Amino acid sequence: MGLEIIPAIDLFGGQAVRLRKGDFGTSEKVADDPIATARGFEQAGATRLHIVDLDGAKTGEATNHPVIKAILAAVSIPVQVGGGLRTPEKVGAMLALGASRAIVGTSAAGNPEAIAAILAQYGEQVIVGADASDGFVATHGWKETSGERVEDFCKRMAALGGRRFLFTDIARDGMLEGVNVEATAALAEAVGLPVIASGGVAGIADIEKLTAVQQSGVEAVIVGKALYAGRLSLADALRVARG
Repeated sequence: MGLEIIPAIDLFGGQAVRLRKGDFGTSEKVADDPIATARGFEQAGATRLHIVDLDGAKTGEATNHPVIKAILAAVSIPVQVGGGLRTPEKVGAMLALGASRAIVGTSAAGNPEAIAAILAQYGEQVIVGADASDGFVATHGWKETSGERVEDFCKRMAALGGRRFLFTDIARDGMLEGVNVEATAALAEAVGLPVIASGGVAGIADIEKLTAVQQSGVEAVIVGKALYAGRLSLADALRVARG
């Protein structure tokens, strides 16, 4: 199977937005209707969607759950959801809502008991977010950097039962400057488990580069701003990824 292209919808106050480098002060609305956007991605050939609940990530509150529920009802493809899922109860509730996978963020870095419980209960349906700045894990909505290297964090999470990782290079997220292909491939090789690339997709060249390193364990890429900004068409990305 080729590299999976996963369009992203970031929700903030019920609206579809994009941020630059995860900074809430840079939020810009990118679509009028998140539900119609989700349907459009499915119609264009997407096999999976990626939804981030930014309010959940910031405050832990379930503000966007009605919109997420509506998106899950509107599409027939699997949807992975992240943002504020810090306890087994919250992960279980999101999966019960209909999400195919729950993304547990790097707040897990500071709470090994919670992540161990989440992975023990829901392992295969959990994606562990590995958000990094200069190779070090960033926590708490990217506001703080830990002293732990991202490879070491992922190996630690794998030992607890982590099966799949979402690697985001924060410096590139929402900047349209290109994916950090080398770091993503190196992480997949170091950990020996599937890694989803995220942050910085600027155009078709990024899809070509990631497709070339698929054998290292890079299985998918999240595409957001490049689609909304018209720098990349989903049809082109899917065609290149399928080889």
